Amino acid sequence: MKTYHSWKLDIEDRIATLTLHTNDLNVMDMPSLFELKEISNELISNDDVWVVILQGNGKHFSSGVNFDILKKINEISKDEFKNNMREMQSCFTSFETISKPTIAKIQGFCMGGGFMLSQCCDFRIASEKTIFSIPLVKLGLTVLMGTNRITRNAGIGPTNELVMLGEKFNPEKALQYNLITKIVSPENFDDATKQFAKKFLQLPPKTISITKEIIRRGDKVSLEESLELEIELQSSLLGSSDLLEAMESFVSQRKPKFTGN
Repeated sequence: MKTYHSWKLDIEDRIATLTLHTNDLNVMDMPSLFELKEISNELISNDDVWVVILQGNGKHFSSGVNFDILKKINEISKDEFKNNMREMQSCFTSFETISKPTIAKIQGFCMGGGFMLSQCCDFRIASEKTIFSIPLVKLGLTVLMGTNRITRNAGIGPTNELVMLGEKFNPEKALQYNLITKIVSPENFDDATKQFAKKFLQLPPKTISITKEIIRRGDKVSLEESLELEIELQSSLLGSSDLLEAMESFVSQRKPKFTGN
C-alpha cells in the first residue's frame, strides 16, 4: 500500500481508517488536498474496503485550510483564484463520491474546511467535546468548499445562521441542524465509531454502493428520473452471489455471509 505525507491509510477487516496528520490542528494545505483526491481513487478501486472512517490525528479533526492559501487570494488574478478553488473543490468532491459508506469521526476543532470535509461523509459521529465553526465571513470570504453541503442537511435557515455569522457552535446544535448523525461521550468515542462501521460488514457492499448512488443522484432529479435510476442501477445486481445469499439467508432466517461478489 502506498504511503502518503499528510494522511495515514489503514485497512483492517474491510474497514479503511483514513487519518489526517498535518500538525496539531490538522490544517490542510494544497498538497494534502491533492493526496486526498489520490486516496479517494484508491479507496474506490479497492474491493477489500467496504466502509471508510475519516478522522484527524490527535485531539482535533481539522481546523480547516492553511491560512496562507487564503492570504494569497489578494495576490492572484481572478482567473487564478477560480482555477485554484475549482481544484480544491474537486478534491472534496472526489472523496464525497467514493462508492463506499463514509463516516466522519469528529472531535476537538472541526472548523472551516475541516467542517466542510465532514459534510462530505455519509455519517458524522461527534464527541461531546467537539467545537464547530464556519468562520470564513470573518476573513472577508464565504464558504469555498460547497455551501450546499450545509444547506442540503440543515436547510436554509440554519445555514444562514451558521455561515453568515461564523460563530462557534456545539454538537447539540449540530445534531439539531442535522449536521451530525450522533453524539457520543469521549470515553465511548472510538468504540462507538468502530461499531457503527461494523454494521456495514453485515450488508452486501454492492447493494450499499448502489443505494448510496441512488440517494446522492436521485435527490437532484425529478421523481420520474429517480425511479428510472433505481431500476437501472439495481439491474446490475441481478445474478450476483450476494443477492442470492441475501434472498436465501432471509428465507432460511440465518445470518448472511456476503463476499462482495
